[in-house]
Amino acid sequence: MEQNVRTIDRVVRLVVAILFIIANVVSWVTGIVGLVLAVLAGMLLSSVASGHCPLYVMLGIKKTI
Repeated sequence: MEQNVRTIDRVVRLVVAILFIIANVVSWVTGIVGLVLAVLAGMLLSSVASGHCPLYVMLGIKKTI
């Protein structure tokens, strides 16, 4: 699996994931919205850690480091 997420994109994903996690911990969002944000945060953190975004592959977006 080759990396297809650039450094700037990874930083933005990390910041957004942290904001989603904070929103859940502080209870700014609850219920279904909180669950959706938690799942999205996990997906973002996964792509940050691996450097690979499956959505980019499906959409044909090719970014290299």
